[in-house]
Amino acid sequence: MAIDYQRETKRDKEKYYEGISPFEFKNELIRLAQGPDKKAVRAMLNAGRGNPNWIAATPRDAFFTLGHFAVTESRRVWDDGDLAGKPEKHGIYERFIAYAHLHEDQPGNDLLRRVVEYGVKEKQFDPDAFVHELVDGIIGDNYPVPDRMLVHAEQIAHDYVVQEMCDKDSSVGHFHLFAVEGATAAMCYLFDCLRENYLLNRGDKVAVMVPIFPPYVEIPHLARYDFDVVEIRALGVDDLGDHTWQYPDEELDKLKDPAIQALFLVNPSNPPSVAMNKASVQHLIDVVTSHNPNLMIISDDVYGTFVEHYRSIMADLTYNTVGVYSFSKYFGVTGWRLGVVAIHERNVFDDRLRSISEDKKAILKSRYASITRDPENFHFVDRIVADSRQVALNHTAGLSTPQQVQLTLFCAFALLDRENKYKKLTQDICQRRMKLLYDGLELPWPKLSHDADYYTEFDLEDWAIQRYGTEFMSFLREHYEPIDILLRLAEKSSIVLLNGGGFYGPTWSIRVSLANLNDDAYATIGKALHNTLKEYVEEWQQQEKKQ
Repeated sequence: MAIDYQRETKRDKEKYYEGISPFEFKNELIRLAQGPDKKAVRAMLNAGRGNPNWIAATPRDAFFTLGHFAVTESRRVWDDGDLAGKPEKHGIYERFIAYAHLHEDQPGNDLLRRVVEYGVKEKQFDPDAFVHELVDGIIGDNYPVPDRMLVHAEQIAHDYVVQEMCDKDSSVGHFHLFAVEGATAAMCYLFDCLRENYLLNRGDKVAVMVPIFPPYVEIPHLARYDFDVVEIRALGVDDLGDHTWQYPDEELDKLKDPAIQALFLVNPSNPPSVAMNKASVQHLIDVVTSHNPNLMIISDDVYGTFVEHYRSIMADLTYNTVGVYSFSKYFGVTGWRLGVVAIHERNVFDDRLRSISEDKKAILKSRYASITRDPENFHFVDRIVADSRQVALNHTAGLSTPQQVQLTLFCAFALLDRENKYKKLTQDICQRRMKLLYDGLELPWPKLSHDADYYTEFDLEDWAIQRYGTEFMSFLREHYEPIDILLRLAEKSSIVLLNGGGFYGPTWSIRVSLANLNDDAYATIGKALHNTLKEYVEEWQQQEKKQ
């Protein structure tokens, strides 16, 4: 929605944009950055989006090589020109081995062979069953069976989740996985399923750890949910007063309130891009186990792979936590829409379903009667699957099988990368860009413990007070809205960044994505941001001289 620039003052315009989602505000910044007078001068630098500008190439090579083998298998069964048959399971493993040997120079062939051998030798899969799942899945000629996730795909993805989200700690036990269309779908399915199953009801009190991806706060406020939202704020600072983006004990202690039914968090956070440290995690564990043992936790761990030895809350509070993981950032697959929901086999969600009132149990018995004769023992994870398709379409639920095959190849690729070469490449990219940005800003690089470096959140207020004192910050508050700096950067430098306040972080903070532009862009952004900050300082100093 555009503003009438003739009728509104500059401050009114800025206040308007502060009230909407940063992802919608972005459209106005892009409009300013792409103004007709700028096209011949410089290209727009949009560091507002979180999708990376890299991709995991080798697993894609393997996917397309597998696709070619799959079509040859279909034509082997029935070849009538443009029409072919359905791949046959019997003997398909041996035929694959022969095909791989014959096409050993084909891109991705080596990884594909190693994936198959990983399944057969390390996972002890039936060779024909595993290869047939891959082949039939990539052909996409059948509904997903089981609808929650293909059998072998789930087991490989489980290994990946334990490796990347649980720091290889197999003692955490077994999780049930549901393959979904990215974390976006996971959020929609979870909110709806919790509501439909009376695990969360309108007006219930829930907690959200902020700063955070805005929909985690915006969805609870929708009329359908109307939750009472308690914010757990990352107010931690170090000895110099700089943000650590950790959660002080007094913030985590808010969760001692047993009226809080659920906790939503993104870990590592968005936009600070910092994982919870061990002290905070331990305090959270103590609070939950001692004061709120039935708390339901939804942990979105999409950035976990960018932190060394990352350990999700789902590994320490397995009973309480649903893990949400998207493959989009690490593998560069935002367009593929790949993700998983992970729920431990013993979990609070199933136990809470057993304790709801009899009248609600009767309603749910009717709701799921078309799926199971024993609705009371219908697991929460299976209810998510059913509710994702309005229950009646449960038989056609599930992530498309070609998507599941690509997901499987990504997981196996990471599992087979024993030296973490790919992980080091992606982490180095983010760290290199962080340094370039802060070098351009002429500020020290904030090397924070547990930092993913996927984003950085620059707090203008913190910078202003530390460098020039409270009087300078008072000047900024009196004359400008927090988003003024973003409008200046867009209009004068064709640079698009997002407002940290829109992520429920510090009001005067700025989010910079370090993933989606080439390296040299971050030096440019840093210099432009430095020059813009300098403009504010010079304006303040001139005013001080007049007084």
